[in-house]
Amino acid sequence: MNTQEIRILLVDDEPDILEFLSYNLRAEGFNVYLANNGSEALRIARAILPHLILIDVMMPGMDGIETCGKLRSIPEFKQVMIAFLTARGEDYSQLAGFEAGADDYITKPIKPKVLISRIKALLKRVQPVEVSQSAISVLKLGDISIDQERYLVIRGGHEMHLPRKEFELLSLLASRPGRVFSREEIYRSVWGEIVIVGDRTIDVHIRKLREKIGEEHIRTIKGVGYTFVS
Repeated sequence: MNTQEIRILLVDDEPDILEFLSYNLRAEGFNVYLANNGSEALRIARAILPHLILIDVMMPGMDGIETCGKLRSIPEFKQVMIAFLTARGEDYSQLAGFEAGADDYITKPIKPKVLISRIKALLKRVQPVEVSQSAISVLKLGDISIDQERYLVIRGGHEMHLPRKEFELLSLLASRPGRVFSREEIYRSVWGEIVIVGDRTIDVHIRKLREKIGEEHIRTIKGVGYTFVS
């Protein structure tokens, strides 16, 4: 299984941590999804069925240990790799994490190369057959389904095969509904840092997506970027 087939869910309430981790993991070719609390993590995990989940322990509301316990109580997440990524290093915290069903415990800060090495070691333990192929590749958000294996979007029963960049842009925005993606993040994630595109490229792709999936699903945040509304 190559990195492009691997889905990793990052769960942390600190935006800077999410941005740092997602940048380094995407640079390795992983498919990365983001959540900033336990409830959001459960919702996104059900939608994408990730191979690996990295969870911060200390989060407001539902903390990482409770989130891990809830995930392990769901049959389809029994074999998913779950690791805690946290600044806490106390023995009792690690023990509680392992008792909740975690597979590993990674203390931050951590150097990107070391993190990637730990993640690859964890992924070697992923069972080759986890869930059905049809289930793992479809992201369902309201009346829209995004099939990431077939590059297919379904809205209200109508199938649409989008051009590659439109599909990747939609997948990025839909990976975290409600989260505002800056224009810089979108350029980096969809076009890559070495590709030079015009300033209006994103605007044109957004306009085309709105024509196809509905104006109401992509909202412009003036001066910042775009967000997906399910």
